[in-house]
Amino acid sequence: MILFVLCYFVQHGFAAGGLKNVPDSAYLFAYSSAKSNGHSGLLFAWSTDRKNWFPIGPEFRYLFCDYGRWGAEKRMLNPYLMKDAVGLWHCIWSLNEREGVFAHSVSKDLLYWAPQYYPRVDSKNNCLQPELSLDAQSGEFVVSWLSENGSERSYAYTTTKDFRTYSASKSYPQEKRLNRRESIKIMNQTEMGVVNKVGWAVVDGLIKKQQLEAYKNSLNSENAHSDSLRFSGLKPLEASFEAQASSSKKISDLLIGVFFEDINYAADGGLYAELIQNRDFEYALSDKEGRDPNWNSSKAWSLNGTGATFTIETNSPIHPANFHYMALTITQKGAGLKNEGYNGIALAAGEKYHFSAMLRSSDKSIASVLVKLVGKNGETCAEALVKAGTKQWARAEAVLTAKTRQTEAHLELVPQTLGHLDLDMVSLFPEKTFKNRKNGLRADLAQAIADIHPRFMRFPGGCVAHGDGLGNIYRWKNTIGPLESRIPQRNLWGYHQTAGLGYFEYFQFCEDMGAEPLPVLAAGVPCQNSATGGAGQQGGIPMCEMDSYIQDILDLIEWANGDAKTPWGRKRAEAGHPKPFNLKYIGIGNEDLINDIFEERFTKIFKAVKEKHPEVTVIGTVGPSAEGTDYEEGWKIASKLSVPIVDEHYYQTPGWFINNQDYYDRYDRSKPKVYLGEYASWGSTLYNALSEALYMTSLERNGDVVSMSSYAPLLAKYGNTQWNPDMIYFSNSEVKPAVNYEVQRLYGQNAGDTYFTNTIQLSNNKNEALSKRVASSVVKDSKTGDLILKLVNLLPVAVNSQLKLDGFGALQAIGKMTVLSGNPNDKTGKLSSTSIAVGEKFVYELPAYSFTVIRIPMLQPTGK
Repeated sequence: MILFVLCYFVQHGFAAGGLKNVPDSAYLFAYSSAKSNGHSGLLFAWSTDRKNWFPIGPEFRYLFCDYGRWGAEKRMLNPYLMKDAVGLWHCIWSLNEREGVFAHSVSKDLLYWAPQYYPRVDSKNNCLQPELSLDAQSGEFVVSWLSENGSERSYAYTTTKDFRTYSASKSYPQEKRLNRRESIKIMNQTEMGVVNKVGWAVVDGLIKKQQLEAYKNSLNSENAHSDSLRFSGLKPLEASFEAQASSSKKISDLLIGVFFEDINYAADGGLYAELIQNRDFEYALSDKEGRDPNWNSSKAWSLNGTGATFTIETNSPIHPANFHYMALTITQKGAGLKNEGYNGIALAAGEKYHFSAMLRSSDKSIASVLVKLVGKNGETCAEALVKAGTKQWARAEAVLTAKTRQTEAHLELVPQTLGHLDLDMVSLFPEKTFKNRKNGLRADLAQAIADIHPRFMRFPGGCVAHGDGLGNIYRWKNTIGPLESRIPQRNLWGYHQTAGLGYFEYFQFCEDMGAEPLPVLAAGVPCQNSATGGAGQQGGIPMCEMDSYIQDILDLIEWANGDAKTPWGRKRAEAGHPKPFNLKYIGIGNEDLINDIFEERFTKIFKAVKEKHPEVTVIGTVGPSAEGTDYEEGWKIASKLSVPIVDEHYYQTPGWFINNQDYYDRYDRSKPKVYLGEYASWGSTLYNALSEALYMTSLERNGDVVSMSSYAPLLAKYGNTQWNPDMIYFSNSEVKPAVNYEVQRLYGQNAGDTYFTNTIQLSNNKNEALSKRVASSVVKDSKTGDLILKLVNLLPVAVNSQLKLDGFGALQAIGKMTVLSGNPNDKTGKLSSTSIAVGEKFVYELPAYSFTVIRIPMLQPTGK
């Protein structure tokens, strides 16, 4: 695609020397759009006379502020652009109206910008309208700014030589301010910014970048609707397909995996089979940052009947990590408690459910409690009596069998006498969890994941792993051991994590699926979308604490792989798994802001793990997208350190996947391998799924450099979805995979470890738009010896194909064929499986809008 784009610009006069009669210089206006309240990023307009201004784009951003969370934050206010004595462009800007922080970034050409830094220069006042100048005598840069507090205005300044360390802020005379900002009308909108005089080549470079991006965006915007117009009247095509056994290469046998993140209520209320919400009374207002006054220790609990009261106590909890419990007082028989579950409790008729709770009646006034599962209309579906009359905390247990199917049942606890009762760790689990594990996983959801046949599972998340601020970093040690000893915390995505689904359960799930575990840990820095403790990556774990943090990572490896006689291996064995989990991969970092704060900490972690555990492969990170500063800087660090694998992420349009099938063909094979850890097209239609299937043929083709891949996100609960699209949607009683899931499942169940060169020649071979929408892949599964063909047709017409398998020898005459097809705009597709006659040469018609997998077994060798 790149060669095509370059040719396009040469033909249209955009290449160097293609423009005639251009000025020697021009005026460049740098600003951020006022109407966007600073969210537009750095914009440019140019003029030759300072009267007539021409926006580039318009409003094409060249630099975007990374400070703070998405949404109300990430603002660039009053950018100030200056060129220094050595030709570097410096841009500084204000971030908001509250904090004494400004931002700085530097560029050689105004196109590529170095990592941003956010020095805090005032702990009490805000930092507005920053200006930058160079003191020629001292060689120091001077940054001055305005602070406003109501009607009070003051000015201050600081100096720096390297934009890393700054002098203490001091008062600054207003008359020394440069006041270079100007008001200029751009497309009938008055904007405030800074004007610099530059050579025309600078303006020309900015224009070319915008034009190139606009062209690529036009390609990436291709979709089902535009295809219906583009290919209107298209007739069925003929194609010749050939695969050669003599031209092959080994590819990764870990290519298809899954990525689990606790987003969209994927864990509690989802994959984790616990049916009681807020079982330990540890929900807190801080889980939702105080935005929901009802989100507290009694969330999901209510009194049932009259003559009952409760309080949340902390005096003598069952464990210091679980310091809240409920103190219930009953003054009238029949009164009790009710738990709504996660928007109701789903029950299956005839199935058993295990109830347990920690109970205490210090005065022994309540000796027993009736446990009931009650349907939406008040009918009792199951009940059992448990003992409660002990002065110390004791576990009460019962098994309840549901009489009827329910989708919105609830739990009731009814003390059988008057008095006082303390409760904690109130739990209800279905007996049939995945693989019948205690504290296990919801069977249907887990099975849907396992049906993909993932070769690995990444967990416990992306942004969840490094959390919202340093205090919210996911600590694996908090999630193992007895449930009452685990430390819950606020979920980055705005709810509560019980840690019931912890590291032991993640590793066990991987083992039960036959998937390699891939835990991801923070690189000593918080999420760059963080706002707690300073927006953005204001810093990382203090370097004086990094040795302790690194030891936690080394302890994880010992916990997973150590002998049961080692300190941490013993803890794993005590949890019920004496044998090591055989951890081979560990991820460090996720979508981080790649700067020297990150580099220092990541390097220290990487070297420590490499030295202590060379058998464990470290997977690094290169930011949240496939381009930009984080991506470039992340790859520089990974290449410098020889990190074995880096984690790339991108969410793109179907058009991007169609037009970037050569993305990994151009990767340097001598550099780190790639884990495509998060990717998806924006949508859940068949067209989206087929665009992903099309792209995945290129992942298999480049399986020598792409070691692993996983669609993201994996799970989403209806009514609690924070991100779309997702692979598997679910309610309390149903699992509804998106059509994208079927593509992942077909690839996972038909993976191979050897790739064979193959080609498709269309009858209309001069139409690039057609050839980009028909793709193939041929792999061999060494475990079975099967040859596997994958054929994708993203066109509205059938493709009649002549297939040739050259030199593959003893293949069976009948193969198994699975086809996913349908209307490209539908959110479902038709799946069909049948036999197909195959041979060295055979014919097959690829249906319009379809993905076909043909699996051909080898002939069994005859006996002597």
